[in-house]
Amino acid sequence: MTDLPAPPAPFSVFIPEETIARILAQVRAWRMPPVPADEGADDWSRGTNGAFLARLRQHWLEAFDWWRWEARLNAWPQYTADIEGQRIHFYHVVGEAGGRRPLLITHGWPGSVVEFLDVIEPLAFPSRHGGDPADAFDLVIPSLPGYGFSGAPARPIGQRATAGLWRQLMGLLGYERFVAQGGDWGSLVTSWLGLDHADAVEAIHLNMIGLRPTPATPQNPEEVAWLTRMGQNMQLGGAYFQQQATKPQTLAFALADSPMGQAAWILEKFHGWSDLTEGRTLESVYGLDRLLANVMVYLVTGSFGTSVWYYRALLEENGGNGLPEGQRVEVPTGFANFPGESLYVAPPRSWAERAYQVVRWTDMPRGGHFAAMECPDLFTDELRAFARQIGYRS
Repeated sequence: MTDLPAPPAPFSVFIPEETIARILAQVRAWRMPPVPADEGADDWSRGTNGAFLARLRQHWLEAFDWWRWEARLNAWPQYTADIEGQRIHFYHVVGEAGGRRPLLITHGWPGSVVEFLDVIEPLAFPSRHGGDPADAFDLVIPSLPGYGFSGAPARPIGQRATAGLWRQLMGLLGYERFVAQGGDWGSLVTSWLGLDHADAVEAIHLNMIGLRPTPATPQNPEEVAWLTRMGQNMQLGGAYFQQQATKPQTLAFALADSPMGQAAWILEKFHGWSDLTEGRTLESVYGLDRLLANVMVYLVTGSFGTSVWYYRALLEENGGNGLPEGQRVEVPTGFANFPGESLYVAPPRSWAERAYQVVRWTDMPRGGHFAAMECPDLFTDELRAFARQIGYRS
């Protein structure tokens, strides 16, 4: 007889004061390396901008309050569950849907559950924001294996296996069917949910196309142009991916005891992948506090090293992000195309439709890779509209 998994245990973030003091002491002791003399005030062309990093460090030491963010993280019900020997942390917010309309949302790297703090209430309790209670969702928002407050796996766990863990988690919570949403790694986990667990997944919504069709050969000039552009993008901006997918442990050792190093590595991606057009800056879009809160989740849990294992896991588990030949994600799929997605630019719809049953494609007016954190109102409205379109109602 198979042992049933234990019920989820309530969880609250509680970081000892000595942990915060140690991190701040390391930030205080950090020495700025040389910065090119011709680097402009907001020049990120060679990597993280020195002036920005110095300003971030000053804010970290003089103004940032971890305890305020710890209280924000603890404002919604959290739990942990042991599934197949892996401890998974997650939010479970039963909103006005009252147990109906479950929505599973998955983050990616270098994000965390901090990305979703501004969308929890409007998604779960729309009437508090002038919305229709019929649009409410029950929310399940997990931390990926090896990320944040989830446990460190014994070895890299991949995205397809994570989808299996999420399926079990939703069953443990009593949800027989659900909608799933994801960006970055969350888009790949969500895509595998749609392929492997279609009996439980009502529909999926993505803000990055996770899987590619097999064979991945272009079939029109638009696809040829997109593949050419993607090759150029990865040549210029994909070195981090190659490092994390091939030798993640070297990076883990290099940055393990350096809060400033981790901040520089993470925030370069926030700068490069966010919509900073029309005069927007990294600081004006997110604020230094919010950027630091996300970095601190990695630091207080010591999860940076295991988070980059997730890239190696892509190769070890599935050899890449290609669908098995002849297969397609057949559950209804929505896609939000945010214009600030500079590295992982959306493919032509013809390409996506060979991998997914695309029923909704929305070209968003602004926003980038970290959509829920960058433009929470647009993200919320898009998910509500998608649910209405597919008939996912209370």
